[in-house]
Amino acid sequence: MDGLKIVDCYGSDVYVGGAFERLVVNDVDVTAYVESELDRQHPARVVAREVQSADDYRAAWEVMEGLWAGTLERARKLPEATLHERVDGEWSFVETHRHLLFCSDAWLGNAVLEETAPYHPLGFTAGGMPAEETAKLGLTIDATPSLDEVLTARRARMDVMRRTVAALTDAELDRVCGRKPADPYPEQDYVVRRCLKVILKEEAEHHRYAVRDLAVLEGVGSSAERS
Repeated sequence: MDGLKIVDCYGSDVYVGGAFERLVVNDVDVTAYVESELDRQHPARVVAREVQSADDYRAAWEVMEGLWAGTLERARKLPEATLHERVDGEWSFVETHRHLLFCSDAWLGNAVLEETAPYHPLGFTAGGMPAEETAKLGLTIDATPSLDEVLTARRARMDVMRRTVAALTDAELDRVCGRKPADPYPEQDYVVRRCLKVILKEEAEHHRYAVRDLAVLEGVGSSAERS
């Protein structure tokens, strides 16, 4: 979406979500404010965005693992069925972990490590990927796995990420990968540092979404508060 302009309107309850290069409300550019407030509320975003050295990547992954450990403990207090519920049309808690599973498979297993069979069938792609492309990857998007089934695969992938960053060197960060994440992705060079940073950013942003929606599922907060 680019160039959208809404004027002379009245809104009693307006919510806008997304990645905006520039956002202006009533002639006030609020882009920097929104980003700084998100960073304040979710410091992991800064950690993921600012990684440079191999040591930075190791430290950042430790942060992501710690975040999810606490959030999973919180989620476990809710009934299993609740963790399959969508809030305001967003992915459920289980679907979020399925998507992060796919991210790891695409950007680490396929691009960086060039594994023979990198994609787990429970992976969940972004909504824009055509059905025929997900089928080629062997994904079962319509599956309804339990949280534990998803986490078994997810933890295995997280272990691979931990081992990868543990052995990472600064020189390896600049290596051009032999593959792109998946066929639908553009034909271009994919460098290790970029691929690993994508994983870190996905972990940070989807953790933000997950805790936002957990608050609703727990009966805490309103739409206005979640914005």
